[in-house]
This record gives sequence, structure tokens and C-alpha cells, in this order.
Amino acid sequence: MELDTFSAEVIASISHPGEARQFSLSEAKQVLPVLRKITQASAQELSPCQEQMSNLLDCDPRQEPLREDFEQIVRKWISQVQRLGLRVSGLWEVGFDTGDGYLCWRYPELRLAYFRYYAESFSRRRPIAQVIEEQQPEWAHQ
Repeated sequence: MELDTFSAEVIASISHPGEARQFSLSEAKQVLPVLRKITQASAQELSPCQEQMSNLLDCDPRQEPLREDFEQIVRKWISQVQRLGLRVSGLWEVGFDTGDGYLCWRYPELRLAYFRYYAESFSRRRPIAQVIEEQQPEWAHQ
């Protein structure tokens, strides 16, 4: 991944792992292409490992090195996502903190289209347009 292909705003948003930040809808949309590239690369790297694991019995001794590879790939992805100031909700599931809840994205979705409040699970996310129409949140107008 070449840094010169990213905008200055996105590069400026890279931080230390675990250092959360709040996003407006427009800021989240600027970071999304970087998140998609990171996640797509990790998903492609993980795919052969998952395929090999699914072809082996759980008790097969060849499972252990595959599990270690799986974990290493996922931990690297989590670290990269957290450096963007984002929250990982599950494998390939990410939240952009708005101060009210999270703008939600799941690979391989093409755009940010969902929102969930802090107390809700990722599976209860709602369309962003519906939340904006009902609540007119500040993060949508910045």
C-alpha cells in the first residue's frame, strides 16, 4: 500500500493503536477507502488459511500452525484498523465512533450505510439515512 495514494487528511488521522477518535460522517467517508484496502488485503491473506483449516479435522496436528497464522493475520488487521482510530466489532466489522454511537461497516460493503448506538450490537445496526432523518445528529452535518 503506497502512502502517496492517500490524502493528507487520512495520513494525519493515523494514530497509536487503541487511541480512539470521533468521526463526522464526512471524515469517516474519507477514511473508508483506506480501511477497505487494509481489510481486503487481510481477507485475501486469510482466505487460504481458512480454506486449509476447513479441510482438516479439528484434531489434526496441522491445525495448530494454521491457527497461529490465522491469529497473526487477524491481529495485524486489528492493529492497523485501531491505528486509524476505529473500533473493531468482529472479524471484518468496524465502527467509526461519532460520540452518539458508531457508523458501522463490514467487509465487503462498498460504502458506509449503517449506524448503531453504543448499547446495541453490530447485528442491530440501522440505515444511516433513517438515523439522520429521525435524529438529525450533529455528526451527520459536520
